[in-house]
Amino acid sequence: MTLQDGDPRSIGAYTLEDRLGAGGMGVVYRGRSLSGRLLAIKVIRPELARDPSFRGRFRREVAAARRVSGAFTAPVVDADAEGPTPWLATLFVPGPSLAEQVARQGALPAAEVLRLAAGLAEALRDIHRAGLVHRDLKPGNVLLAEDGPRVIDFGIARASVGPGPWCWWRAATSTRGRRASAVRLGRAVLRCSPWVGQHRAPCLSGDGTPGGTLC
Repeated sequence: MTLQDGDPRSIGAYTLEDRLGAGGMGVVYRGRSLSGRLLAIKVIRPELARDPSFRGRFRREVAAARRVSGAFTAPVVDADAEGPTPWLATLFVPGPSLAEQVARQGALPAAEVLRLAAGLAEALRDIHRAGLVHRDLKPGNVLLAEDGPRVIDFGIARASVGPGPWCWWRAATSTRGRRASAVRLGRAVLRCSPWVGQHRAPCLSGDGTPGGTLC
């Protein structure tokens, strides 16, 4: 998508070229560094930037997400959690999301599903090793690069509040948090597999435990 009239043309040291998407936390742009490196840059919404509680969570979780490294994640390249407009830049991954691929072409062949599952498992291992739990692992947050899947949006502060979510530093060290990530992995894989009509994975309640309803 092209930039809209109200979109910034640059953030930090990066030129913004296109809109990649928008959500509850803000807008994601494709950006370019002075050296020509392509990045996916998430710019936080102004109302969230004015919330000291959200900014504190964002600051802590950006610091933690910087520690994630692995073949199947999109690493954090740069961020500014202190400026008037907080933002975070990860390496740009060319390729569709798993959700887009399935919507266009249907279920993946069984062999591809198995390779996908192995890549996602390795990504979750690397995220957990950094002390994080991915709280929104879904087909839309899995990008299909030529050399394998990439998990995005790991460990970044959530804008939602209420009785459901629990804080990242508690979740990352809990068996419940890791189990919830594993259930989400299974759901993501089943949704793209040729067995999707035969098996269904449990929905999760807000705290990451199975909610009892199949979806």
